[in-house]
Amino acid sequence: MTPHRLLLSAAIPALMALSAVPASAETLKVVASFTVLADIVKQVGGEHVKVTSLVGPNGDPHEFEPSPADAKNLNAAQVTFVSGEGLEGWMDRLITASGYKGKPVTVSEGISTRTMEEDGEKITDPHVWNSPVNVKIWVANIEKALSSADPTDAAAFKANAEKYTRTLDELNAYAHAKFDKVADDRRKVLTSHDAFGYFGREYNVSFLAPLGLSTESEASAADVAKLIEQIKGEHVKAYFFENSNDPRLVKQVAKATGAEPGGELYVESLSDAKGPAPTYEKMFKYNVDQLAAAMAKSS
Repeated sequence: MTPHRLLLSAAIPALMALSAVPASAETLKVVASFTVLADIVKQVGGEHVKVTSLVGPNGDPHEFEPSPADAKNLNAAQVTFVSGEGLEGWMDRLITASGYKGKPVTVSEGISTRTMEEDGEKITDPHVWNSPVNVKIWVANIEKALSSADPTDAAAFKANAEKYTRTLDELNAYAHAKFDKVADDRRKVLTSHDAFGYFGREYNVSFLAPLGLSTESEASAADVAKLIEQIKGEHVKAYFFENSNDPRLVKQVAKATGAEPGGELYVESLSDAKGPAPTYEKMFKYNVDQLAAAMAKSS
């Protein structure tokens, strides 16, 4: 046998072995609309996914302006996740611009949503993730979508989903332990915009805000005056601003009412890796601790 043939015959089994490697050896390219969702997808997908978040850390998913790089990332995605319920108003434009052929998975499907009146219209509150009970539904929807895209790794996705669901149960218990012992009339805080409705529903906390469900809305002078009266009347003692939007309006309201600063909350965006809320688990605990501390101070 000639040296060339010898080399070729040795290479054939190696090539055959390579072609036999299942497609799951390649990680799934996944896009998530914003950082909170991206983290939950990472928790379920583990080592089998590479997740890109369109909105970055400390970014506002309401006012996001996609870039050409975002269009490129979306076009390359094998699976795309959105929260839905009107949060990502920019997504359809981005899909058209990017040429993405898939259909995004809406992870909030199946959640018992809350609606409210805003400017005479009934709208759905999109901030479902501020209750870990809702995030359990996200996890189930994410597991199903990833398993459908990569059936070979379905067992790993299932194990990760079950483990993270237990974490969410622990977070829920943690928050109840903190708030259930606080007197009802102390469970009131002022925030920048109306993003804590699901949190408030789960833990019986009242959140008052000058802005509605979207940071794109604007508060009228009459709305602000009415809110100031309400805060004084209900003796709200603490205010918080949010990492992803402008704190000036909430500070102005607080100054008029005498509410004390409670700090910064992470509402619809994680912090960067060095901040206090680089994952959903850390974000939720941080918010609970900040709110509980402010309530304890006001009692």
